Amino acid sequence: MNFYMPAKVYSEENCVMNHAVELAALGTRALIVTGKSSARRCGAFADVTQALEKYGVSWVEFAEVEENPSVETIMRARKVGCKVEADFVIGIGGGSPMDAAKAVALMMRHPDEDWEYLYDKTAETSTVPIAEIPTTAGTGSEVTAVSVLTRHDKHVKGSIPHKIFANLALIDGKYVSAAPTRILANTTMDALCHLYESYIHSKATDYSRMCAEYGIKVWARSKDVILGRREATAEDYQNMMNASCMAGMAIAHTATSIPHALSYRLTYSAHMAHGKACGYFLAGYLREADPIDVGRILVLAGFTSIDALEDYYVTTCGRDEVPMEILEQTVEEVLGNEGKRKMPPFPVDEAVLRRIAGI
Repeated sequence: MNFYMPAKVYSEENCVMNHAVELAALGTRALIVTGKSSARRCGAFADVTQALEKYGVSWVEFAEVEENPSVETIMRARKVGCKVEADFVIGIGGGSPMDAAKAVALMMRHPDEDWEYLYDKTAETSTVPIAEIPTTAGTGSEVTAVSVLTRHDKHVKGSIPHKIFANLALIDGKYVSAAPTRILANTTMDALCHLYESYIHSKATDYSRMCAEYGIKVWARSKDVILGRREATAEDYQNMMNASCMAGMAIAHTATSIPHALSYRLTYSAHMAHGKACGYFLAGYLREADPIDVGRILVLAGFTSIDALEDYYVTTCGRDEVPMEILEQTVEEVLGNEGKRKMPPFPVDEAVLRRIAGI
């Protein structure tokens, strides 16, 4: 067993300003990679730029990262970063900007390579320095090595083969305090899927389960907020972010499993939010697993049964009707991917996948 988590993590109120020295020490000119507005709306962008300017570090913003960022977006951002001679990258946002920041940092380090370098399994994985500031409580990308990109040429979404960790992760719960209820529900569901999939995984170890088990306990502290049973506090928002980070640490050691593998087609073809798409398959996945393991992690989150978990999903995220052709397609795709079928700690064949998908 091993435990490798190279990102330096700080999690606290006013985190960015408290650790501005370390953020500014990453370079002399930053490329800030964000979405169109959320980083500014939540205050994270202002905190980051103030921290940089306090120590004389200049910056340029690339605010064009879409949901499920494409290879084309990465290459546009690389072009901007190289043109302005940026020497490090800061990702601010949810999974899309943070995943994009990793890929951009890779391509800036290799400015003469074309987009195919992103998918070259034999290529060197070196990057310019990276800092990540999450503004949603679901992805955990600030502590994983994963960068999920969309390939429009193949009509698919998936991880690039390069394993890229951030140098620095700065986590502040206040950045999710203004998030709409729908966003909180979808992103915290993503975190729960990370925690459960990591625990019920063929690569699970005592160390990965350490992160998963405690992460589930932290996740459960704010469950009533997502259900609308009480108002959120600052502590709730920090708990949501911390649970997401612990979930990221867990999947950094195991990867995700079948719910995530099945979800990508729903995200791409049915335009379903990522966390909601993963949650669509979570109950079905747990029904295939060891009842003792499943019982343990259900109790840790305050669920009495798999049905109670499914009720929570329907109440908070909703359960959309997915066209049968999309479900059939995603089952076929995962069935044809041996690596993904080896993720669970139980045999996976077509019948199992169809049961998980509910078809």
